[in-house]
Amino acid sequence: MTYLIRNGLVLFEQGLAAIDLLAGPDGIRVAPGTAGAAQGLDAGGLMVLPGIVDIHGDAFERQIMPRPGVGFPLDLALAETDRQLVANGITTACHAVTWSWEPGLRGADTARALLATLEAMRPALAADTHFHLRHETFNFEGEAEILDWIAARRIRVLAFNDHMEDIVRSATERKSKLTKMVERSGIGETDFVTLVNRFWARRDEVPGLTERLAAAAVAAGVTLLSHDDRDPGERRWYRARGCRVAEFPKTEETAREAVAAGEDVIFGAPNVIRGGSHTGCPSAGEMVAGGLCTVLASDYYYPALAQAPLRLERAGAAGFAAAWALVSTNPARSLGLADRGRIADGLRADLVLAAREENRLRIVATLADGRLVHLAEGARLGAG
Repeated sequence: MTYLIRNGLVLFEQGLAAIDLLAGPDGIRVAPGTAGAAQGLDAGGLMVLPGIVDIHGDAFERQIMPRPGVGFPLDLALAETDRQLVANGITTACHAVTWSWEPGLRGADTARALLATLEAMRPALAADTHFHLRHETFNFEGEAEILDWIAARRIRVLAFNDHMEDIVRSATERKSKLTKMVERSGIGETDFVTLVNRFWARRDEVPGLTERLAAAAVAAGVTLLSHDDRDPGERRWYRARGCRVAEFPKTEETAREAVAAGEDVIFGAPNVIRGGSHTGCPSAGEMVAGGLCTVLASDYYYPALAQAPLRLERAGAAGFAAAWALVSTNPARSLGLADRGRIADGLRADLVLAAREENRLRIVATLADGRLVHLAEGARLGAG
């Protein structure tokens, strides 16, 4: 089916314009001369926006394990997640799957099963869904398998995560946080602490492992992220190994180091909605206003991506077109996906029809690769 989207305000890089679009499996046509047999879709009173590209989202974990130790089938969880994605205007999603040295929800078996299930389900999913591997840097035992996944082009993003020091501190100083980690792992506290100490003793091996994985990813064209860079020196270390995207840098100075080098910097859209970080990291809104954030990610809450641009505009941090680019054009660029993230002739027909309301953006319809995958107001179909 091809759709003639009429009467809406279409967001281009320069701003909004009243113009019609033709959208279908062959892509976008701006101001089509003839519509042929296209199905009408009335966008009166709505903005027509590029589909949202989510470079890092892990809220799907709540569909897999909504309570500690309570798991559900992966296919059911991913199907439900897919519905949440398109209902929130997300047409390209990178599921951020952590493969840690820990057992349980973030262990090897879960990562393998998620990748296999995602690959089997991908043709039936509404959003274009990719695998974002969050490699915990102490995961020595996963090296050979991860290298195989990279070589086989099974992953779109490889992120380097190092939460070990935080876990080591939690084992002695922050018992409440340790309890959550133990519950997630599925083993007892004594066994968990023993495991932590065993891997921590191998910390001198981490740089070599990181370098080997980074070199393979660069050669394969995989997008590389460094997660939670602690200072500019750490950002430079990862840059030297081909990692050109900084995800959730811990300090403003680190973000500034990345931007000065022409790199993308990711912060969380929930940070924007909540007015700051829940972990004491930089405020995403302030980073956007200062030109130190180029990409927003859903992180742990899918609805935040569509709402953050409106919040940024109203706070004076960015104009709406520039703010929407943080969730569409820029993440598409980071992922090397040149066929989406903007509205232009010939690009993939990933579109969001949304109503600007007083306190939020209401998603009325979502098209993914020209397919109408979400419609909240059925009367708009065939009208206009």
